Amino acid sequence: MEVLREQYEKQVVPALIKKFGYKSIMQVPKLDKIVINIGLGDTRENPKSLENAINDLTQITGQKPVVTKARKSIAAFKIREGVNIGCKVTLRNDKMYDFAYKLMNVALPRVRDFRGVSSKSFDGRGNYSMGIKEQLIFPEIEYDKVDKLRGMDIIFVTTAKTDEEAAELLKLLGMPFAGEHNQN
Repeated sequence: MEVLREQYEKQVVPALIKKFGYKSIMQVPKLDKIVINIGLGDTRENPKSLENAINDLTQITGQKPVVTKARKSIAAFKIREGVNIGCKVTLRNDKMYDFAYKLMNVALPRVRDFRGVSSKSFDGRGNYSMGIKEQLIFPEIEYDKVDKLRGMDIIFVTTAKTDEEAAELLKLLGMPFAGEHNQN
């Protein structure tokens, strides 16, 4: 499924060069990586939830997640340093493009009352973050086998220098931003 990479090379790059006037093709922003993170607050009471989150993330991305541990103790949340608190996956190259395509064209349209993702979630350095409330929007997840609805954070890391360039890159790749209707 090289659809998104081809679209990037054949349509997105020329459009970005035209809009921003880059001198070299190396200046054109591109997707660097996508990081998907599931934070779990209930691992102490329910140790199996981490295992289930890892299985869900593995099915969605096709890559085994890394378990994230607490960096320091937080008494208010009853967290000790070194305790497992979630899992994350960093996708690059083909798996990154496959996931981005699946997210934009299959998963997001399955969200109830979906009107687009916020265009205000850029960090100032050309990276975009979004949250998903439940893992059920991905077709790989079987509804009957879900023990609990879990949200996830998805961060698109780009090589763009500004948010405007990153927004244009993601829009051309097919990201359905709210308030804008896609021309494709």
